[in-house]
Amino acid sequence: MDELEILKRDWKNKENSFNQVGEKQIYRMLHKRSSSIVKWILIISILEILFWSVLNFFTSDEKYLKTLEMYHLKTAMSIISFFNYAVIACFIYLFYKNYKTINTTDSVKSLMKNIINTRQMVKYYVWYNLGMTFVLLILVFTFQFIYDPNIQKLVDQVTQNMNETTFYVIAFLFYAVVSFVFLFLIWLFYRLLYGILLKRLLSNYNELKKIDL
Repeated sequence: MDELEILKRDWKNKENSFNQVGEKQIYRMLHKRSSSIVKWILIISILEILFWSVLNFFTSDEKYLKTLEMYHLKTAMSIISFFNYAVIACFIYLFYKNYKTINTTDSVKSLMKNIINTRQMVKYYVWYNLGMTFVLLILVFTFQFIYDPNIQKLVDQVTQNMNETTFYVIAFLFYAVVSFVFLFLIWLFYRLLYGILLKRLLSNYNELKKIDL
């Protein structure tokens, strides 16, 4: 049985005079749990940016840079990459700030408020990453379609036997499906990565509401 459930059961079996002690014990346990969860959110976000940084370092070879030049995206991708790292660094700072705030929280209401703020911040972080991925997909697909000579050859070959409008509709649908599948996989990744932690934070919040009533 969960340690918190055991404590709650024992608390209910005690007389009313011991309610205050029981509430303090439960609060301390929920406070410790919440602090640990937010710490893991911070750690995971740091590991995530380190992982993508290392992956980007090893994949940014000469062939990749030439491809960006061919798509006329070298400067744009550098600007977007700098902006993206700056925004993620801000999120990491906010996660750290939330962790420090929860550590020093000394009341039920404050802890509940900080839990809500943390959950909201993680959701913003996930939606930002999904939005940035969507923008990059649209950008790369568009410039690839315009500047990639292999794509241009394919367009010329296919449109000899197919209406040009029909071809572009099919191409658009293909890119849309690829983008949707890719975004869904990223969403699923974040759902597994942060979903369990957010669910535990919500559980802590609901337990704190019972104390606050």
